[in-house]
Amino acid sequence: MTPSEFSTWIENNQFYTILAMLLLSLAALLLARLIIGRGLTYLASRTQTTYDDILVHGLHPFRVAWLAPLILLYVSAPLLPDYQVYIENGALFCILWVSAVTLNSMLDAVNQVYEAMPQFSGVSIQGYLDIVKIVVILLSIILSISIFTGKSPLVLLAGMGALMAVLLLIFRDTILALVASVQITSNDLIKEGDWLEVPGFDADGDVININLHAIKIKNFDNTITVIPTYKIVEEAYKNWRGMKEAGGRRIKRSLQIDLQSIAFCDQQTLQRLGRIDLVHDYVQEKIKSIEQFQAEKGSQIDSPLDGPQVTNLSVFRHYIEAYLKSHSEIHREGMDLLVRELTPNQTGLPVEIYGFTRTTDWLEYESIQSDIIDHLLAAAPYFDLRVFQDPTGRDFSTLVGTAVLRESYYPPSEN
Repeated sequence: MTPSEFSTWIENNQFYTILAMLLLSLAALLLARLIIGRGLTYLASRTQTTYDDILVHGLHPFRVAWLAPLILLYVSAPLLPDYQVYIENGALFCILWVSAVTLNSMLDAVNQVYEAMPQFSGVSIQGYLDIVKIVVILLSIILSISIFTGKSPLVLLAGMGALMAVLLLIFRDTILALVASVQITSNDLIKEGDWLEVPGFDADGDVININLHAIKIKNFDNTITVIPTYKIVEEAYKNWRGMKEAGGRRIKRSLQIDLQSIAFCDQQTLQRLGRIDLVHDYVQEKIKSIEQFQAEKGSQIDSPLDGPQVTNLSVFRHYIEAYLKSHSEIHREGMDLLVRELTPNQTGLPVEIYGFTRTTDWLEYESIQSDIIDHLLAAAPYFDLRVFQDPTGRDFSTLVGTAVLRESYYPPSEN
């Protein structure tokens, strides 16, 4: 059969031609699913690495297999001159959107591979990939219009200048998010895995995802807070990454010392406190200083305020400092460590501990801090100091009981 006879036969038997095209397209689809779909899935499952599994899953090979029959229909469209334009336009439209959707899903797979790498430091590229995905969708829309109108995409792009104001209004949040994403990435403000505290959104937890439009934070109560990306550069927030990178977490706690329990130490008290190893040298130095002054002045000493004196609170402060320096879980060099007195108030004299633990783990940090405070609360009475607390019901009941007992021993006299 000559080409002219074949063309004549096709024109006279269009039903069989359409049926043959559909059967060939179905065969191409089944063959593509067998080779592309099952083949790629099988090869990915045979390797030890998980990267190819992520890429194949993002590729969606069974969806890509639809390109084979679509391409076949586009190529064979001239066989049906009466329907050629419709077949070509429909096939091109489907090819375009299958390719666009596949490309966007592949970008998601690339992001998963990037975040699964051992070298991943928490700097997300999801925002940049989202920008590419938006560009792909916009280009696909323009090309789709071009396919059905028959006009060049460049002409459509030139005609969109008048719609820029409308597009800017529609994509306002996207543009703001784009600018914010660039600022976050270029300035290294936030990474996935950072502990972020955003009071304005009642968020306090770990960043689990950063993309173009939103930042996801998993709070410590296991709730999820979603913050618009452009809002994070407008709100005040605290990033605890610096604490983790420094390797030390701050302890800043104070004990309220009852003002009435602060007093000068006499010789007997100093001898007793000098038996404490952590302040032995300090107390002995003070005893020598006092004895030297007494030997020099002798009878001229007529007041407890004459000469060098030491208070029980001063010895206690030096004990706290020595105790912290001897603690294996407290930084002794490279980070501040001090014990200071704050302004006295209605609850007593605050003695503040300021230092850093060697761990940043929350559970370990809380355990270390609690052990230190427990120890110091129990140690205060050994220095004749009382830790202030508001009276409780037991205190009032004891006071009332004492008053009743006193009244029973000393009944009121009759006039």
